[in-house]
Amino acid sequence: MCYWELMWCFTFKRQWKMAYFYADLLCKENAWSKSTYMYMKAAYLGMLEDEDYKPFGDDEIELFRKVPKMKQKIAGKSLPTEKFAIRKARRYLSQNPVKLPVPALEMMYIWNGYTVIGKHQDLTEGMLETLNEAERTLERAPETEFLVDDQCLVKLLKGLCLKHLGKHLEAEQCFRWIHTKEQMIKYDHYLIPNSLLELGLLCMKTGKNDEAITFLEKAKQNYKNYSMESRTHFRIQAALLKVKSHTHNGSYALPSTP
Repeated sequence: MCYWELMWCFTFKRQWKMAYFYADLLCKENAWSKSTYMYMKAAYLGMLEDEDYKPFGDDEIELFRKVPKMKQKIAGKSLPTEKFAIRKARRYLSQNPVKLPVPALEMMYIWNGYTVIGKHQDLTEGMLETLNEAERTLERAPETEFLVDDQCLVKLLKGLCLKHLGKHLEAEQCFRWIHTKEQMIKYDHYLIPNSLLELGLLCMKTGKNDEAITFLEKAKQNYKNYSMESRTHFRIQAALLKVKSHTHNGSYALPSTP
């Protein structure tokens, strides 16, 4: 547990080599989810620049390719995070793989890390800087089957940082941009309902309560069979319950969400 927490602490600080070190310890010493730990090792290497020294001589492509082989079941069921990691790692099975843009930061979203750094302006600004650089890299990248998915992912994570920095209009633009690309997304279909969820939470934060309910209900009712669906539905339901619990005289008066 301490290794896991330390891994995320260094992730929040963007100290990728230290985060890798603890992911490597988890991979060697903990049996909970070898696929997830291996994915995180590869993800941290993927955050380093090409000219950076890679710890222990590991290669991110080879590590990603090991992820599906380490799948396990607990009580006869696969772990949702393992399923997610394996699906993302499949990109590296091709002969000339297209790199994931920000693999560690995507998994950080799955584990609700942006709520944590959102309480610290310096950490949030640093993460936004990394995401802006990833966005510029994608703008220069050649057209691939993954490009729109990758751009939408970066927009989602940017929107979260902007929301926590109080730049609500810019955050809203990021979330809405994803929705305009719905028909162009090929693999990461979870991004659409999650962008609507984040739009709903942003509207709750800014007092646009009717809009919040509309976005949340749309995310809940219109999308099925996507990655981490149960997690997303849990968050949607919690947000809707929060809206309803603050009903007063037929209107909604919401406090700011975390």
